[in-house]
Amino acid sequence: MLYYVYILESLKNGRHYVGSTGNLLRRLTEHNEGKVKSTKSYTPWEIIYTEEYSSKTEALRRERKIKSYKGGIAFKKLISG
Repeated sequence: MLYYVYILESLKNGRHYVGSTGNLLRRLTEHNEGKVKSTKSYTPWEIIYTEEYSSKTEALRRERKIKSYKGGIAFKKLISG
């Protein structure tokens, strides 16, 4: 099974959200249906960045790393592709 680290961008106000999941499309649907408390005020969301990992541990480690520099230069470089 593959695991994904993803970055969402709110189409409402440009806010970003970083997460990880084993099912990317299901998770995006949950965000956009308001089922995620921390993101429901900022719907709709679109996926702007993803990375694939072969283990949940790797994905969670990378998610924490991205969150550690969220909003900084490293984060901006990551999402600008």
